[in-house]
Amino acid sequence: MNLQLIEVYIPDHHFESISEKLKEYDHQSFWVSSESEERTLVRILVKTSGVEEILDYLEEVSNVVEGFETMLIPVQTYLSKDTLHKESKKAKEDEESEKEQALLLRASRHELLNYVEKNSQINLNYSLMIILSAIVATVGFLKDSEAVVIGAMVIAPMIGPVIAIAFSSILGDYKLLWKSVVTSIFGVAIVLIVSMLFGYFTDMGMGTNQYLDRTKVTIVDIFLGVASGAAGALAFLNRLSGNLVGVMVAVALLPPSVAFGMSLGNGSYMNAYGAFLLVVVNIMSILLAAVTIFSISGIRPVRWEAVKRANVSRPLSIMFVFVIVAALALVLLLGKDVNLR
Repeated sequence: MNLQLIEVYIPDHHFESISEKLKEYDHQSFWVSSESEERTLVRILVKTSGVEEILDYLEEVSNVVEGFETMLIPVQTYLSKDTLHKESKKAKEDEESEKEQALLLRASRHELLNYVEKNSQINLNYSLMIILSAIVATVGFLKDSEAVVIGAMVIAPMIGPVIAIAFSSILGDYKLLWKSVVTSIFGVAIVLIVSMLFGYFTDMGMGTNQYLDRTKVTIVDIFLGVASGAAGALAFLNRLSGNLVGVMVAVALLPPSVAFGMSLGNGSYMNAYGAFLLVVVNIMSILLAAVTIFSISGIRPVRWEAVKRANVSRPLSIMFVFVIVAALALVLLLGKDVNLR
């Protein structure tokens, strides 16, 4: 059973009404302690599936009540007399039922939003990891080493900003959306600068398979981008480890960006066009899948103004990305027909 602990500091003059309301929600345990003469601490142990509903209520209250504070704490282990003396058959049934429902579960919107905000910021750690991954990937191209390129994708932090773009567009948070876009562009720009320098000063990697494979784009690459975006979005929703999924997203973003930069630096503009097209196809395919997954998952804002923005931005974002992906697919198909003739 996945449990989380909600700690709420409630001003005393609002304690009775708010605590009674909180007790109405499904919970495992409920504690109350007096922290001071002005505020009371309430701790509520609830299942993960019930966290978002309670946090939505507390968010509404905190907008009108001063001195209100809420914290969400993951619970690794919870033991009580009831939990220790459950019948083994009942426990097994609960475990199987929880596994069946896991596909539909997700972390609360508040947890996800906090994670997105962290991954939409440009900081020293993000910049250094991008620079290092770009150098490693470019060296992998020069050495024609698939293992080195894979190593670069392991350390490339490219999944965070892209997922943040899709998530913020679903919520209609234009400020966060802009920050995420800037962070993504910043990361790709660093990769381009590093690879352009290598391409300008050396011709070593221009004939390797690792390079040439990323200067060609086909319809199949759209499916790769969609699968990468869907995997990244699902892992994000369930707060799974992002390492393996991050590699999958980096497969679609890092190597084509390196090939694009090397082509520009070397003056190979035909190859640069192919690599650029591959970068755009992959980014748009990832966004299309991620936006669709987030929309299906039921993530919605609570405040009226945010709901109004989200109702506009959600369909527009899906339509916008879908049209671009469809246009790119048409360009690829027409280009293939021209080559056949």
